[in-house]
Amino acid sequence: MEQDNPADRPDSPGEFTARAVVTGMLLGAALTPCNVYSGLKIGWSFNMSIAAGLLAVGAWRLAEKGLGARPFGMRENNINQTAASSAASIISAGLVAPIPALTLLTGTELAWPALAVWVFAVSILGVVVAAGLRRQMIEHENLAFPAGLATAETLKRIHGRGREQGARLRALLAATGVSGGLKLVLDLAVSVPRLALPGSLPGALPSLKNLGVALDPSLLMIGFGALIGLRAGLSLLLGAFLAWGVLGPWAVARGWAEAGAADGVWFSELVTWLLWPGVTLTVVAALTSFVLSVLKVRRGLAAEARMGGGLRGGYALALATVTALICVVAGSLFGLPVWVSVLAVALSYVLAVIAARVSGETGVTPVGALGKVTQLTYGVVTPGDMAANLMTANITGGAAGQCADMMHDLKTGWIIGAKPQLQIYAQALGVLTGALAGTAVYLVLVPDPAGMLMTPEWPAPAVATWKAVAEVLSAGLGAIPDGAGAAMAVAAVLGLFLGAADRMLPEHLARRLPSAPAAGVAFVIPAWNSLSLCLGAVIAAAAARCWPELTERYGTAVAAGLVAGESLIGVALAFRTMAG
Repeated sequence: MEQDNPADRPDSPGEFTARAVVTGMLLGAALTPCNVYSGLKIGWSFNMSIAAGLLAVGAWRLAEKGLGARPFGMRENNINQTAASSAASIISAGLVAPIPALTLLTGTELAWPALAVWVFAVSILGVVVAAGLRRQMIEHENLAFPAGLATAETLKRIHGRGREQGARLRALLAATGVSGGLKLVLDLAVSVPRLALPGSLPGALPSLKNLGVALDPSLLMIGFGALIGLRAGLSLLLGAFLAWGVLGPWAVARGWAEAGAADGVWFSELVTWLLWPGVTLTVVAALTSFVLSVLKVRRGLAAEARMGGGLRGGYALALATVTALICVVAGSLFGLPVWVSVLAVALSYVLAVIAARVSGETGVTPVGALGKVTQLTYGVVTPGDMAANLMTANITGGAAGQCADMMHDLKTGWIIGAKPQLQIYAQALGVLTGALAGTAVYLVLVPDPAGMLMTPEWPAPAVATWKAVAEVLSAGLGAIPDGAGAAMAVAAVLGLFLGAADRMLPEHLARRLPSAPAAGVAFVIPAWNSLSLCLGAVIAAAAARCWPELTERYGTAVAAGLVAGESLIGVALAFRTMAG
């Protein structure tokens, strides 16, 4: 039977308390590095709402017992997780994609204050858009927003069943300790190399070691594999086989890609060729799925358009203020004309509405696809302008990502009876926290983007994708290396088929087909990463089959802990190196 928490009663003190806000900002600052780290490693991040909720309630339960603090209520925790998740989702504002891509292409590097202001401006636009969409999408249409629903159910559980929340928190912390401890030992005490598999492909010159086929002692990848699921894990394995087992050796044999040292890993040599079919597969599938999603939800979009026809004065003022902020910052930092920035904001509003609706119905936010729409648009509007191409797409992607994140948080609040305006304030404070913490971590992790990114240590697959699209739109087909055109054509056909099938087939059939985004990512990350991610997905699937109840309770907490432990220690070691 669920326990009654006095802090959750209707007559309890306010939910927007100082401790709720401060806890959310502190947890956001602590969890943001996890997403920056994993984003630069494999191009993906994960929602931090549940982890933040568990950590906060655990900390305040200790304070309640040891210091006599009053109970930490469910609605307080909702404010906490809103701020923390918005901070952690700051990477959608460009830190692991367009910003480093701009550095690689033009040499432009921003100091911490300037970078933080830019990331904040882009993200706060998404918060403003979400504030205007809440009533239509959540109250009137009651869209699912699966992550928000899952967070609400988790908050109800952990505030209603003290033993369960304690056990899940202990599982999270134990996994964090094991993963972080292993990372610390491997980096500072015992050097354990990746276990390269022996042998070579039949009739091919490269050995499996050359191709990066190895077992990597990374619990972060195991944990992330458990979070992404079996379909994505197996798709990564398939993509790695096609990229590093078929196309890579073929490109070397035909002289289209250079061979590396005989006893080394040829990642850097091969990825400059492999990224083209990989990017094509990802982009075509994402755009196809995106277009079909828009067609599917067109009625709802019409409702949002009608709603937007009569903006309230306060909301219109907020939107105008954010637009002015983006115009000033984009002009100062990147030399973008005012009309270019205004057009980008207008396009961002439309695409953020689409992103929120797609995310509400499917749980997937098509940030990458929306960025490509903007890149293609500005490839026509401002041809040859790398900064305009990348940073206008940065505005679109950042606004869409933050908007979708907030809609899930608002769904959580609606289910548990929270006040939406208080969540909006918490989201804005979280964005501020994430902008400061995320940019600092990014600059510490990769002080030399040109020399460090798109390497085995920092594959940065999202950077490779954005960079490739910008190069083609700027330099034309001449930017494509020899022999890659045919591979891109095949990848485009596959992407079109898989993207369409994902939206048109019944869900039980679509799940049996490979995930094009996952397979495409495998082309631009080392093969050992794909193997570890697949291993994690297989372990999680096997556990769910053998111990379904235990896996449902603790699986996400353990997987999140494995990701958090290694990434936090990795960031801490980077700070240690910088400090000398």
